[in-house]
Amino acid sequence: MTVTVRPLEPGDHAAWLTLWRGYLAFYQADIPDEITALTWDRLLDPTQAMFGAAAVSQGVVVGFVHWLTHPSTWARGPYVYLEDLFVGPAIRGGGAGRTLIEHVYGWAAQAGSPQVYWLTQETNAVARLLYDRIAERSGFIHYAKTIGS
Repeated sequence: MTVTVRPLEPGDHAAWLTLWRGYLAFYQADIPDEITALTWDRLLDPTQAMFGAAAVSQGVVVGFVHWLTHPSTWARGPYVYLEDLFVGPAIRGGGAGRTLIEHVYGWAAQAGSPQVYWLTQETNAVARLLYDRIAERSGFIHYAKTIGS
């Protein structure tokens, strides 16, 4: 199966939304509809430092990746945080996830970023098989504190 990657477009909304809901279900996350709508708007807004791309196979959007940039105290160029990556279940294992990550690597190189990083759950064993082949584990432990509602 051939997969190409391109920036998200307004016409991708329905396919993206179906995949987004699958992604949230995978992580057992409950995101309010207003945040989902805001996320979509940000992904298409060229004034935001948030970006998205679609994996397309045979004219159908089959996956997505979202990333954002931020300055770093450790480097001149911005770091790239790969925040969301999802490939539809029907085509997993066919290289779409790797192609999406490599798209972000290429984007980061053009943007002068010295690093792309992301997080995943320890239990995401299938994805970690890929991640262990194409990136290095940082050794850091992730902490989070929810502030407000």
